[in-house]
Amino acid sequence: MISRIAILGTGLLGTSVGLALRAAGFKGAIVGWNRSSEQGQVALRMGAIDSLAADPIEAARASQVTLLAVPIYATLDFIEKLANVLGPDQLVTDVGSTKRVIAESAARFYNAPERAAFLPGHPMAGKECGGAALAEANLFRGAVWLFTDDPAAQRSAGGAELVKDWREWATKMGAKTLDLDPVRHDELVAWVSHLPQFTATALSALLEEEVGEAPELKDVGGRALREMTRLGASPYSMWRDIAHTNTEAVERALLALEQRLAYVRENLRTPQLRDEFEQANRFRRGQ
Repeated sequence: MISRIAILGTGLLGTSVGLALRAAGFKGAIVGWNRSSEQGQVALRMGAIDSLAADPIEAARASQVTLLAVPIYATLDFIEKLANVLGPDQLVTDVGSTKRVIAESAARFYNAPERAAFLPGHPMAGKECGGAALAEANLFRGAVWLFTDDPAAQRSAGGAELVKDWREWATKMGAKTLDLDPVRHDELVAWVSHLPQFTATALSALLEEEVGEAPELKDVGGRALREMTRLGASPYSMWRDIAHTNTEAVERALLALEQRLAYVRENLRTPQLRDEFEQANRFRRGQ
């Protein structure tokens, strides 16, 4: 049974996990760490964590489960640093938006009988802006929590039990769990998560360039504009690591969209435009 959790990274997701654990009835200790002490203090005041650690490595060493809720390159750094200080009765998991590079790194350092366990995870939940102040206990309710676990992982009995317990806590937090191969995960999220983000970013940047100073914009721009550009508020710091670690899959998706937009442009006055709307409507009805 998990009695102590370290959350390294008390931004939107990390703080939401702390709040969701408490709402789900977790009675153990939750210690937090954040590179920005201000964000850590916000999480502490919100009740997402019980205490704020000065040293993330020591916080992980003293915990059964360590959740890495930091950008992907920081996650990779922690994966290597923690491997030498954690033991077979401890678990590390993460919330990273790409999984191939994380799963490959974890396979080198974890999931052997004498080493700590590692469970790659990705809750499909979030907001266009980050920060502890925006965290919610219900952020994961109704969301899918993806895991890209290695079925051949050789874990200690203690590590295997912690993996089972953490999966159960993800469900208690309101999420539905789903297992995917890490490469397949990155291919899918490139289409359903990363492509919408980069499309919204490009559209928002284009609109800023073309009509950003138009005084009528607030009056003319309605719901369609707000919905299509909402993700344009996402900061580069949240998406740089995703772009760098899932480049090929995102490139394929963006190229396909470029070609599709060209097709629409070429058929603005043909019956093919109607067919495009009908196919789009079928996709939406299936959601």
